[in-house]
Amino acid sequence: MYRFSSKPAWTMVAAKNGDAPPEKYVELQTPIPSSNEIVTKALARVEYRTLSLLERVETAVAQGGSTVLAKPPNDLPALLRTADQLLSFARHEAGERASVWRCTCGTQYAAPVSLMRPVSIKCERCGTTLELDPDRIESQSHIADAVTSEVNGYRKAVSELFREGMARGWLVLVTKVEPGKA
Repeated sequence: MYRFSSKPAWTMVAAKNGDAPPEKYVELQTPIPSSNEIVTKALARVEYRTLSLLERVETAVAQGGSTVLAKPPNDLPALLRTADQLLSFARHEAGERASVWRCTCGTQYAAPVSLMRPVSIKCERCGTTLELDPDRIESQSHIADAVTSEVNGYRKAVSELFREGMARGWLVLVTKVEPGKA
């Protein structure tokens, strides 16, 4: 599994010299996914500089430790295209849009298609009649399985980190981590 992070370039120079960083900063990091399958699904088909992002990451971490994946300004356009691809794959695989209603007992009900007229159903939990009225939708959501949701969450986190790192002018690093370790 891989953890992406972003930090200023001057911290890398200070670390090599054994000096403490002159300024405080907060290193940006992505969450660690629950399995390698999540990382593989999230990064598959996404391109970064003519190779798949997963191939680039594996090549980078083969050198060991935290390795620079991208550095501004030269890598900015390519990394932003990669971030766009991650988001578009997440949107594409998010699942079907659904309208969500909540019963007074807290149970949620979702209809995967837009209702044309109100429908009444009985709550499975408390037996109350619930009016599914298209004019009184509580929220809208996407229906997807747990794995797809985690894959898309990881894609969004990586995309946000790429964008934020490039916006700040920081290096984007990748580190290989063991499952269950932070």
